[in-house]
This record gives sequence, structure tokens and C-alpha cells, in this order.
Amino acid sequence: MEKFRDLIEFEDQDFIVINKPYNISTLDDRDATRQNILKMAKEYSIDAQVCHRLDKETSGILVIAKNPEAYRHMSMQFENREVIKIYHAVVEGNKRLENEMVELPILALKDGIVKIDGAGKEAATIFNTLEVYGKYSLIACFPITGRMHQIRIHLSSIGVPIVADAQYGGKDIFLSSLKRNFKLKKDTEELPLIRRVALHARSITFRDLKGKEVTVEAKYPKDFGALIRQLEINASLRPF
Repeated sequence: MEKFRDLIEFEDQDFIVINKPYNISTLDDRDATRQNILKMAKEYSIDAQVCHRLDKETSGILVIAKNPEAYRHMSMQFENREVIKIYHAVVEGNKRLENEMVELPILALKDGIVKIDGAGKEAATIFNTLEVYGKYSLIACFPITGRMHQIRIHLSSIGVPIVADAQYGGKDIFLSSLKRNFKLKKDTEELPLIRRVALHARSITFRDLKGKEVTVEAKYPKDFGALIRQLEINASLRPF
């Protein structure tokens, strides 16, 4: 079980910024016995409130307020779109994106997914390609709005779905698809290089209660970092 203190990347008298592990819900899970970030935060600081959310299988930066004043302060920054959040995603495809703005409305459906629909809420994301690894790419994503699954469906809409994001067209990635002369050990089944949506909340910038700008970055978790390393090692060696 994760220890909350080990997740902390930044803390002052008003805010805690953590690097959330994947497969832990931000808020209460349907299974009340399972751990979640809000419960862990309140055990650490009794008045803790989560200022925004990450999907259960998304890792990375998450801001928690330690008191009501801090929560209101951060809520206003989100409402005024003054918070800068940067996500990194490994996607299928090798598009060279430079400040590519995607503005497509998002409609939330009852089954926990979303679709692009004119009846939905306005949504805007800016994308920049950081690295290209053959037929895969590492993309920096800057969501201007904060809709459910926004980054995931916007990337899918421009033909570069996130690796392993089955809901929005992303497929699993295997070492055998990257490495020349790959041989699987006898009587073993090859597993994907990453077993969740390849999306990580990399950094956040906001103002503290004194007006000072704070930027915090979250290092890659082991699975995301390992995926990047395999792409770096193998993608350039294989003809596509």
C-alpha cells in the first residue's frame, strides 16, 4: 500500500502537491474498502480537499488544499483558467504537432465515456510533439478546459490515440513490435509494455496565497519510464 508522505512533491502551509500513482482513485471508489487519494490526504491533514481530479489509471501531479481558504483560492484559479497543467502521452502515430489547437465539444455519456458532439461542452487542448519513435510519439498536452477524458478523446480525434486506451481507439504496445528478432520464451505469453492508458500528468503551475508562482513536476512512474526507454532503444533500430 502506498504511503501518502512518499507521494509528496511539494508542501507548504496551504497546499500539498503529490505524484499520484496509477490505479488509485482520486475520490471515493465504488468499493468503499479501497484506498483513494482523498482518504489518504485527510489522514495526513484533517481538512484536506482535492482541488481537481485525475482518472484512476492516470498518474502524476495532483494538488490538495490543506484548508478552506486554500481550496477557494485554487478553485478560482481553475475557474479563471489560470492554472497550467501539462500532461505527457505516448501515442500511436508520428505526427509533428507544434502548438496544435484542438477545439471540439465533448459530451459525457452515462457509461463513463465521452464523445465529440456539438451538443457537448466546449473543450480545447494544445498539443506539441516532444519525440518521435518510429510509429509512436511522445506528446505534451496542455488542456485549456478541464472536461472528462478531454486529452484522450482529442488525441484520438486527430488520429493519434493514446497507447493502450482501448476506449478511444488506442492499442496495446508489445516489445515484439519494436525489437528485431524478438523471441518469446517457450510457454510464456507476451504482456504489453504498459498495462494502462499511457498518460501522465507531468507538471502544474499555480499561484499560492501570497501570489507567488509555484511550478511542480512529477517524475515518470516505473511503467511509463520503462515504456519510453524501450521506445528510445528499439524504435530507431526497426524499419517502419
